[in-house]
Amino acid sequence: MKIDPAQLEATIREVLAAMLPGNDNQTEAPATQQEAPGDGVFADMDSAVEAAHLAQREYLSHPMADRRRYVAAIREAMLAPEALDYMSEQAVAQSGMGDVGHKYLKNKVAAAETPGVEDLVTEAWSGDDGLTTIEYSPYGVIGAITPTTNPTETITCNSIGMLAAGNAVVFSPHPRVAKLSCWQVRRINRALRAAGAPDNLVVTVTAPSLENTNAMMAHPKVRMLVATGGPGIVKAVLSSGKKAIGAGAGNPPAVVDETADIEHAAKCIVDGASFDNNLPCTAEKEIIAVDSIADMLKFCMIKHGAYEATASEVAELEKLLVNGDKPRTEWVGKPAAKILEAIGVTPPPGVRLIVCEASATHPFVVHELMMPVLGLVRVPDVDAAIDLAVELEHGNRHTAVMHSLNVSKLTKMGKLIQTTIFVKNGPSYNGIGIGGEGYPTFTIAGPTGEGLTSARSFTRKRRCVLVGDLNVR
Repeated sequence: MKIDPAQLEATIREVLAAMLPGNDNQTEAPATQQEAPGDGVFADMDSAVEAAHLAQREYLSHPMADRRRYVAAIREAMLAPEALDYMSEQAVAQSGMGDVGHKYLKNKVAAAETPGVEDLVTEAWSGDDGLTTIEYSPYGVIGAITPTTNPTETITCNSIGMLAAGNAVVFSPHPRVAKLSCWQVRRINRALRAAGAPDNLVVTVTAPSLENTNAMMAHPKVRMLVATGGPGIVKAVLSSGKKAIGAGAGNPPAVVDETADIEHAAKCIVDGASFDNNLPCTAEKEIIAVDSIADMLKFCMIKHGAYEATASEVAELEKLLVNGDKPRTEWVGKPAAKILEAIGVTPPPGVRLIVCEASATHPFVVHELMMPVLGLVRVPDVDAAIDLAVELEHGNRHTAVMHSLNVSKLTKMGKLIQTTIFVKNGPSYNGIGIGGEGYPTFTIAGPTGEGLTSARSFTRKRRCVLVGDLNVR
């Protein structure tokens, strides 16, 4: 595939312009610009990639038992109480978004539950003609772009999965959390060194820049790109000409029909939509309720920490939070109480979420805000709700939620909406292994089809054939 370098650079510039300081109401340059390199942190991207390449070449000769030990070392380093506290507090302090308690939970789950080497299960066929196996082999050096919404969780999750698969990884973090990302990479490197791993299996740069990110994406020794972020980031990596995994945006609808346990549905929606102040791309972003139960649903949501905005307050919120068809970034991930105070409303004690009854074309319904503010749309019946949910999900194939006891309608929505995650009768975060069955991940690849990524997502499938022997049946 031949890629026009000028076109690729233009795409990257367009995407990264929004990431760099000065374009997100955070004009102060990252403190990491003054940090000294060392322990996996480099002054420029070329040096980081070269170091990771050398480390990965050495890593190839290490047995699987070593990989298990190195993954265990990362887990231990990230699960230390002082590390969990620091990462959770600093993620909120440096990004200006999210909830410290919820960050703590996400960091803990990422470190403890992300699959390691056990995810790489060999497939085999044995018969008269011999033995054939399918093995999962590393790509080499992976370039990973990480978001400001889940900065430390993504680095932990990606580091475990990518190293379990035998790769090295170069991180390009969001500039607002670059200082924290460098701290985390240093801590991981020290833990790996103590466990006997090659230096620089996990690396980053002291200060993110357009030039550094461009260099990472274009570097010939970076064999795979993994982008966790919005549609622009996904577009950039898919334009690179390399193997790419794109974890893009979502607009998850939550459908509630007349058969649902309304009290339970209300609590689940408030819990899921307020989780980390609605930063997760998996979190409920709009509610579609059958008219006959809509009032009861709102009543129960208020019991569980929601505030219903009046029509005039909805208008004020729209002015405050939305600029055309985009959310105002200064309000992304802010607490519901702070948002209410900004429009002159005294927040009720314990408020976690703002619910706004609106039309199906309202910005709070159509666009992913990543704020604890949800539009609620009434529809006449469950079939209309499912149709609207499919429309509002915008074909992102990310996440959807439905509260219903009608198995046929749950099945219908699952088939029609085709999301990577479909949560039935629970809060959205159950779908990423928090309070639900299955492993967690913070890189959910709907656009490129890998789904909830794990170690095997960062491998190449290779067939090894031995002819005529090793069939002992």
